[in-house]
Amino acid sequence: MHRFRGILERYLILWLCCSSGAFLIWGQSDPNAATTLNLLKEYTMQPAIMLAMFCVGILIPVEELKHVLSDWYNVLFGTLTQYATMPLLAYTVAELMGFQDTTRAGIILVGCVPGAMASNILTLTARGNVSYSICVTTLSTILSPIAVPLLLSLLLKIERGPEPLAVFTDLLRTVALPVLAGFGLKVRLKLTSERLTEVAAILANLMILWVIAVAIGLNADRLRAVTGPLLTGLLALNLAGYAAGWLSGRLQRLDIARQKALILEVGMQNAGVGTMLALTFFEDTTTAIPPAVYTFGCMLTGTLLASIWHWLATSRKDADENVSS
Repeated sequence: MHRFRGILERYLILWLCCSSGAFLIWGQSDPNAATTLNLLKEYTMQPAIMLAMFCVGILIPVEELKHVLSDWYNVLFGTLTQYATMPLLAYTVAELMGFQDTTRAGIILVGCVPGAMASNILTLTARGNVSYSICVTTLSTILSPIAVPLLLSLLLKIERGPEPLAVFTDLLRTVALPVLAGFGLKVRLKLTSERLTEVAAILANLMILWVIAVAIGLNADRLRAVTGPLLTGLLALNLAGYAAGWLSGRLQRLDIARQKALILEVGMQNAGVGTMLALTFFEDTTTAIPPAVYTFGCMLTGTLLASIWHWLATSRKDADENVSS
């Protein structure tokens, strides 16, 4: 089980490409695929997200809660950095590049959702502060029922975006409450076995892969029309998010390990939640294309960044050992 989890998480970008590629081929080659994919969207999308978030709750160590209480200022500042910078950066990218309608809404949606679970995994690879990363992810997820509808209503305007109360209710039911339920169940039943942690981590990642794959399948034909400007805009948003995380970490005077965590946390958005919201609250499913594409982009750049940091840390350690010997 441990080995399977390691393979799944280490090569997550590969499995993302394989699963989404399979649904992309299916959606483009089978004329009856649309009917089945719509059924999958209707009956599996929200349960998959809820299960993923429930597993995230199980994965939160009890010590992390104590850490949030003792280091609440830095955790809150990191969370506010994400919700203050990413939506504004997304809005700026959409405005400067002249995106309209569903593409514009999808890009702004990417900027408004909470941080991604993958950032916690990549923080570990980067030799960053995993505890801090998990705390910021958890807080941004719990606050998402309030933050996301508020930001969408401000940036998309109420008449063009989804009803804030509906988004609040949906995120509360599918994201925040499952996280709290998973954590509460673990504390109540004192569930601390390593096997349970392994299963929860595997299920969480598999459910996110499923949500993205279904969204790709639903938009299989439309993805042929993905343009260079859209890819450029999403990459610009991703890199600007990393820069915002770095600047915030410097302003907070965080140590290097926490700076790494914050950089990945801000730049990597939970596009699985964004995809679900796009398919649930927007009539045109093309709104889900930017969140789905962003998943690939931030996973790729995040993996590269974490690998570079890992290599630098390893090289520095080897150099120090050589000097000491």
